Amino acid sequence: MTSLMVSMMAFVAGVKDRLASEKGATMVEYGLMVALIAVIVAVGAGILGLGIDQLFQDVNGQLP
Repeated sequence: MTSLMVSMMAFVAGVKDRLASEKGATMVEYGLMVALIAVIVAVGAGILGLGIDQLFQDVNGQLP
């Protein structure tokens, strides 16, 4: 998970540097980047939540 976060930060930093060199960078572009990151985090949290739920169900099924 840490390498994913480092990759995301490197991507955002690269996009930020590229946009900073252009005069047309607006809040809309930054908003789209934040929205994309939020969607990625939400999907990851959902997948992780399903895995944890299944783990607890397996443990609960093994209890007497």
